[in-house]
Amino acid sequence: MSNHTDGGWLKGFFPRGLYGRAALILFLPVVVVTLVVSVMFLQRHFEGVTRQMTTSMARELAFVAARIDRAGGQRDAGREIAVPLDVTIGEPTGNQAGDSRLFYDFSGRVVIEVLRETLGNIRAIDLASDDKRVVLTIDGVAGPYTLAFDRRRVSASNPHQLLVLMVFTSFLMTGIATVFLRNQLRPIRRLAEAAEDYGKGRIVPYRPSGASEVRSAGTAFLDMRNRLERQNEQRKMMLSGISHDLRTPLTRLRLGLSMMSPDMPPDDEDLRAMEADIAEMNRMVDAFLDYARDDAQESPPQPVRVADFVDGVVADAQRAGQQVSLRSLDGDVAGRATFRADMLRRALDNLLGNAARYGTRAELDATLGPRSLRIGIEDDGPGIPDDSLDAAMRPFTRLDPARGRNSGGGAGLGLAIAADVARAHGGQLRLGRGQRLGGLRAEIVIPR
Repeated sequence: MSNHTDGGWLKGFFPRGLYGRAALILFLPVVVVTLVVSVMFLQRHFEGVTRQMTTSMARELAFVAARIDRAGGQRDAGREIAVPLDVTIGEPTGNQAGDSRLFYDFSGRVVIEVLRETLGNIRAIDLASDDKRVVLTIDGVAGPYTLAFDRRRVSASNPHQLLVLMVFTSFLMTGIATVFLRNQLRPIRRLAEAAEDYGKGRIVPYRPSGASEVRSAGTAFLDMRNRLERQNEQRKMMLSGISHDLRTPLTRLRLGLSMMSPDMPPDDEDLRAMEADIAEMNRMVDAFLDYARDDAQESPPQPVRVADFVDGVVADAQRAGQQVSLRSLDGDVAGRATFRADMLRRALDNLLGNAARYGTRAELDATLGPRSLRIGIEDDGPGIPDDSLDAAMRPFTRLDPARGRNSGGGAGLGLAIAADVARAHGGQLRLGRGQRLGGLRAEIVIPR
């Protein structure tokens, strides 16, 4: 608790937005490292260079001063070697008490220090009168005199160029990094806006872009949005289907009950008709519940031996009186695939039910490849026209209007349930014309 309280005041100094925080993370280390390196470089490099140059110059000045002292203070004797060394010998002027330098002349401190360490008879060092020259006042045997030389001989020339170049480069790279950072954060901002709009009930166009992680998040958002929209549409269609499809048998039941009287019991034909209506409504309600069942309530995916699973589906269909046979099992016969067995079984039961409803027999085949599992069901029925394959997988769709409720046409949910199960496993449902039996061929392909 104390740590949270102690560190809480720091949060007020940090930006709240992602752009500000990313910029802080990017620029703060760069600025700190640049400052540290610059200070260390300037201190070590320029100080070292200045000390080395001043030491060399001090030896030349000591040589000139020694020549003058050996000549008894005759400065003309020193000029013979001072002129080739570009050193000027002169008379002291003004107040020569103490050293002087400009306040911003950081290298001047090193120059004064080295000169005094090397030359012991220095009275004063003047670096302020003329910032381009160094003037030393020396106590000679015949009195004081001055030695002057160019400042560039003891200090690195144009040290500001490094600072200017460093500052210019820093601003340039900061500008480039800012543009790059803004471009990288723009897809995140677009994703946040799309999610916010969807939370408000508005669907705006959105296309994943940016880095791979942002693209993955955008794709996941689109999948989630599409799944939610599909579920909402399914609920609407289910309610519409329930209200529409249950109205006819309920009307027949109501009419049959209204025609009954206590004095005359219903005959067997009327009872069978009402029982058929009740069975039809029960079948419809079961289909609606199967279609509206939440996938989150299903069991998690488990490794399942494909051969045993397929044999069990065929055996259950045969016990139910359906003319179903297992034609082939190819690929990794003894292999396993990971899926929700109860969901996939329900999808296959719906496909086999459609095959038995519209044909006389059906064949099932399966292929377990290295990456996917394919289960196909083919019947000898009339099939589905090619231009109606997409419509057939939509809920509550009946392609044959001649098939009434009494003929067992169902609620038009069998293919829709199978398609939803395939999508829930990351696969798809494929419909086409069967090559062996000539009817409809439905294939569920899911990742292994």
